[in-house]
Amino acid sequence: MKISTRGRYGLKAMVDIALNSGENTCVSLKSIAERTGISENYLEQLISPLKKAQLVKSTRGAQGGYILNKNAENISVGDVLRAVEGPLELVECLSKSESCGTGDCESCITRGVWAKLSDSVSEAADNISLAELVDQ
Repeated sequence: MKISTRGRYGLKAMVDIALNSGENTCVSLKSIAERTGISENYLEQLISPLKKAQLVKSTRGAQGGYILNKNAENISVGDVLRAVEGPLELVECLSKSESCGTGDCESCITRGVWAKLSDSVSEAADNISLAELVDQ
């Protein structure tokens, strides 16, 4: 499994928001871009699914920007990756809407291996909170 740039940069942006926002302090995309080296245009593409997943919220105006929608302790790496990448499944046939092209995926001899590995990756990602990354 390879995490794409979307996943890596999405997580990096979330850590930046967690580090630099407060209860009444929003973080602008421009400031995130300056600190992380991620372009503002790319950040705009990442923020949209993060807002849709209700991980961040936005405020308009001169002091506007983005803040976490819940405590960093309650946001996992898995939450962020799923928001920007989609399901954390190693192979498409584990998705209910996909098949491996051979027909009967339920009787596939290797499907169980991919399911166990995918579950392990998901569990690991779900057990790392944004707060842990901030503390590092």
